[in-house]
Amino acid sequence: MLAFITQRLGQAILVLLVVALASFALFNYVGDPVSNMVGQEATVEDREALRERLGLNDPWVVQFGRFVSNALHGDFGISYRLQRPVDQLIAERMPATLELVFASAVLALAVGIPLGVYTGLNRDSLISRFILTASLVGVSLPTFVIGIFLIYLFAVTLGWLPSYGRGDVVQLGYWNTGFLTVTGWQAIIMPAITLGLYQLTLILRLTRAEMLEVMRTDYIKFARARGLGRRAIHFGHALKNTLVPVITIAGVQIGLLIAFSIITETVFQWPGMGFLFIQAVQFADIPIMAAYLVMVALFFVVINLIVDILYFVVDPRLRAQSAGRA
Repeated sequence: MLAFITQRLGQAILVLLVVALASFALFNYVGDPVSNMVGQEATVEDREALRERLGLNDPWVVQFGRFVSNALHGDFGISYRLQRPVDQLIAERMPATLELVFASAVLALAVGIPLGVYTGLNRDSLISRFILTASLVGVSLPTFVIGIFLIYLFAVTLGWLPSYGRGDVVQLGYWNTGFLTVTGWQAIIMPAITLGLYQLTLILRLTRAEMLEVMRTDYIKFARARGLGRRAIHFGHALKNTLVPVITIAGVQIGLLIAFSIITETVFQWPGMGFLFIQAVQFADIPIMAAYLVMVALFFVVINLIVDILYFVVDPRLRAQSAGRA
């Protein structure tokens, strides 16, 4: 187990270094940072003095080492547009994005897995066919189209839900949450459905396919021959083995939710990190763009590390393989 975690940590550190190198290149070689920080009236001497003070005349290896060191301390510089530390801006927007991703992931898992099990066990029923046909909406329509449709239906036509914003939030220490207010829950419903619909459909279809495959295996036939009940076979044996690949895909999809939240946050004007990133792109605010890339990569790596550990715990073949090597 320890060797498995150590191996995964090594891979995670390598991935983060590659992303940090890409962010460093973005920070230094996309435009001139000095030109973005000073006005057109600045003299050549002023520009050169600022370049020397920022260390931009140092070799790139030294600059990259300094960038990684600062990133480890959460220091990504000052926003060109807002003139505020980037780490403060990210910390202010992060709760909104993580709460949106959490709501979308819970929705996708809580609805996708039961529907996948049902359609796998009742493959020829009319309800299963209707669910599979309706699920095509989740994979065939772009995210922004679904968001605009929901806004038109529930905000413009029916007037039930707000079309933009996060609603009222409650400050809990460093964290601001909308889960403790009615307007916060009303505001997160449509963004969560928009962001989680594709993942819901993917998990539904994956669970169904795995359920159909497991139900044809020999140990399920043997369980039936032993006289076990349907409930014990379906939920005690088949579902447990069905969830092994679902856990892996769900982990990757949760990481993608953070990346895809850019579009959803833009459609609903959701004040999260994705919306901040879009605004940074419009103004070429490189420090925010670089910090966002590193943060998303960090979330990806942490989530995949947790998924790998869960996969190791759930799948006995990995444990046996690891024990054999030891």
